[in-house]
Amino acid sequence: MTTSRMRPRPEHDNPHELMPDWLAQDIPALYATDGSADPVVYCKLFTPDSSWTWFVVEYSPVAPDGTPRLCFGLVEGLDTELGYFNLDELERVRGKLGLRIERDLYFSPRPLSDVQGGQDDPYDSPTDGQWK
Repeated sequence: MTTSRMRPRPEHDNPHELMPDWLAQDIPALYATDGSADPVVYCKLFTPDSSWTWFVVEYSPVAPDGTPRLCFGLVEGLDTELGYFNLDELERVRGKLGLRIERDLYFSPRPLSDVQGGQDDPYDSPTDGQWK
């Protein structure tokens, strides 16, 4: 587990640690972005051997109902929808080739509308003439 509160360089980060401390401290708690027209997505999780992706907007180590490590965000799988997902469950999932879910080490926070518009890849489009 990461003990530092600062984001490590990608080559020193662990993609299988879905919610390190340094990231969890920056993500709003569950229900904190209720009513926000365009909340920020802080984290992208994905299956390297499948087509499922989870974009984290809110996170609570313990949800109000007692559920541990609960997230709210956009889920792209069989359908694309906003909803809740549990990190403990995601850590047990394996894809078609047996690979674990990973956190995208190169993803940077961006508005949900960018992700919904297909701009979740930092290399897809330039911003102000520069690549993200």
